[in-house]
Amino acid sequence: MAGFRSLARQVRDPRSDLALRRYSLRKCLERFAPYGHRATWDHLCVRHGIGPEDRSPDPARLLRALDELEAARAVWLGYEAGFAERRRREKHDGLRRPGAFDDWHRRSWGGNGVARCEDPAVHPSEPLAEVLSRLITALESAPGTSCPVCAGADLRWLHEPWSGPVCADCGIVVPQPVLTPRALAKARNTPRRDLASVA
Repeated sequence: MAGFRSLARQVRDPRSDLALRRYSLRKCLERFAPYGHRATWDHLCVRHGIGPEDRSPDPARLLRALDELEAARAVWLGYEAGFAERRRREKHDGLRRPGAFDDWHRRSWGGNGVARCEDPAVHPSEPLAEVLSRLITALESAPGTSCPVCAGADLRWLHEPWSGPVCADCGIVVPQPVLTPRALAKARNTPRRDLASVA
């Protein structure tokens, strides 16, 4: 099974068939897809003008989409390295069991679904790296009352109690650790409504 870097090389290979290069980009999303596979693919297609079903897309567009994905992956890998270092220090200090704050990290290991979008067609329009940077900054700061990605205050709990509230403005499932207990309670009590597309 090819890894992310190997697949990225296939996307960049000008000698490869365009359909294979597109397929390799899609396979990259099996290794790293911040919004979830379908939502991340939709995001890349919208931002870079790739037809979701186009088997022979413009190679320059494929490369721009890959560049955006790699930039976001670099942000995430930096976060994971910092997380691992923090856990090493905590273990050294005798804290063997991770706290409740780290539950979110365990569910998003590897970068898949770190900013999961409930609806694959509703996701932030900013570059993936910028969205992840905002999310990481929020995780490393005191809890707030709004979405860390778009600052939207319309948060609604749509599914399982462990998943988190969905931002009605940008569509991501907001990690619970970035919200105050009051903001979480408000999201639980807000009636559900359909999300609007921001893409």
